[in-house]
Amino acid sequence: MREFLLGNEACVKGAILAGCRFYAGYPITPSTEIAEAMARELPKVGGTFIQMEDEIASISACIGASWAGVRAMSATSGPGFSLMQEGIGYAVMTETPVVLVNCMRGGPSTGQPTKPAQGDVYQAKYGSHGDYEIIALSPASVGEMFMLTIEAFNLAEQYRVPVMLLADGEIAHMRETVEVPEKINIINRKLASPGIVKEVWKPDEDGIVPFPVFGKGHRVYISGTTSDIYGYPSTVKPEVHEAVVKRICDKIRKNAEKIWRYECYKPEADKIIFAYGLPSRTALAVARDTDRAGVFRPITLWPFPEKPFGEIVAGKDVYVLEMNYGKMLYEVERVAYKHGAKSVSFLPKLGGAIHTIKEVRKFVGVD
Repeated sequence: MREFLLGNEACVKGAILAGCRFYAGYPITPSTEIAEAMARELPKVGGTFIQMEDEIASISACIGASWAGVRAMSATSGPGFSLMQEGIGYAVMTETPVVLVNCMRGGPSTGQPTKPAQGDVYQAKYGSHGDYEIIALSPASVGEMFMLTIEAFNLAEQYRVPVMLLADGEIAHMRETVEVPEKINIINRKLASPGIVKEVWKPDEDGIVPFPVFGKGHRVYISGTTSDIYGYPSTVKPEVHEAVVKRICDKIRKNAEKIWRYECYKPEADKIIFAYGLPSRTALAVARDTDRAGVFRPITLWPFPEKPFGEIVAGKDVYVLEMNYGKMLYEVERVAYKHGAKSVSFLPKLGGAIHTIKEVRKFVGVD
């Protein structure tokens, strides 16, 4: 079925189809339409919507709901995302599946509430403290707002990790036609065996710890404090903390190739434009009009799709488009030069401005 949807509306539709039954959030431009639609639609499917007093409470409520057994989500923008960082660290440490949508706007601080940006990309990966890994996805269309929201829930449940949908504010607020399938693929969290489980934090061979279920005989201590495999706090033994940190990092790192989503257009071209989200639309328009330029678009920003990007850049000029003053740029430089790229050039856009076809053609040297 085809529907004409706002980006934020598509996100909500995808979330509900993916099985989301709990939403806690606080209104903030340009994500507020997600909260409004959730408040309207969730009760129709037996779900729960709560407007919280702030974003700290919002992510905390979502973590609690996830441990109670339901798929949970919140949405925010830059300032609210900053408030969520401690909760993100807690969700990582407790290996709690939760989906966080960040409709990015201009910052720092209150910045530009109504203008799109891509300034929260590094914060998504490094915003909380300690060593950890998350998954972050970048939609470039309203259709991808829909599909990647579903994907975010599946990845969160599969890997027991917070998954972030980093949407440029303009993607959240534009309207496009969306193909809504009758059936979607749902991946459910791996559940612990019924009965008493002593080694509650012991992972399976794939590195994922089965999820305990309330009322099924499972007893587990849930805390951000370092715990051993039996669930007891153990904060002074280096080997215990090392095992925990390596597990929460390696379950993402070792499965990165399964997690990566990306688009590679004309990889044989001598010039490769690296762009994601809104700028990738301009990049693809330029590449379609010349044989001299191709596009690499990471859909998964974190973990960074190093292998497929590295395979196409040797001896080539790389051109980076971002709506910030350099976020993915540094990761691109690291990977590009590691794999033999000739050069890396950067065209930033700030203040809510969008890259035009004319200026990108001039920047890449195909005008």
